[in-house]
Amino acid sequence: MTALNHKVALIAGASSGIGRATARLFAAEGARVVVGARRKAELDSLVGELGPDRAVALAGDVTDESYARSLVALAVEHFGGLDIAFNNAATIHPMGPTPGIAAEDWRHAVETNLTSAFLGAKHQIPAMLARGAGSLIFTSTFVGYTVGFPGVAAYAASKSGLIGLTQALAVEYGRDHLRVNAILPGATDTEMARAMNGTQEARDFITSLYPMRRWATADEIARSVLYLASDASSFTTGSALLADGGVSVNRT
Repeated sequence: MTALNHKVALIAGASSGIGRATARLFAAEGARVVVGARRKAELDSLVGELGPDRAVALAGDVTDESYARSLVALAVEHFGGLDIAFNNAATIHPMGPTPGIAAEDWRHAVETNLTSAFLGAKHQIPAMLARGAGSLIFTSTFVGYTVGFPGVAAYAASKSGLIGLTQALAVEYGRDHLRVNAILPGATDTEMARAMNGTQEARDFITSLYPMRRWATADEIARSVLYLASDASSFTTGSALLADGGVSVNRT
């Protein structure tokens, strides 16, 4: 039996990178998946890859509460309920010295990285409670949690907020058999990470910080998400799970 047999999972931010890799892995492990993101063409290609009996997509803006509501409704209507939700959508912008960051750009980062996760959870939780149990997962980061980098204040602050949200919801819903955790990836070879480290010099510097002297693949991070989604982590809740290749502890 596969790890997610008969489970229904919702993945926001599934058009590329970690989200797309996780959708593929969840489907391979027996789940039926609802995938969401802004880019419809990428979502449609993912559904085509997984098959319409295994996946369904809805494109939209994760900062819009009606979209969060619609994703959950699609899971319930198309697959009969919701067992797992992976809130993975994110932006790295704005970047640069903090005094030069416009308030509007700061709000955009917070809305995309933190508020969207709150809105997702707001509608996902009742659907999972209706099933009697569930696993709710957020993508945070080690940046601003164990390691600081210059020029990413909005990203670090908004992603760190997800850890507080994780802990609050874990306590609020533990008695209802709803587990809530955050995954904290290290440098992962995705479009976003490459944009964040736009030169070879920057990528080489980031690589040098890791004791393993390499970046993760999206598939590697997806396997850590699978752990949090599955019954293998049945006594794990409220955690900020570092899947960071040791960068948080490296001092060499």
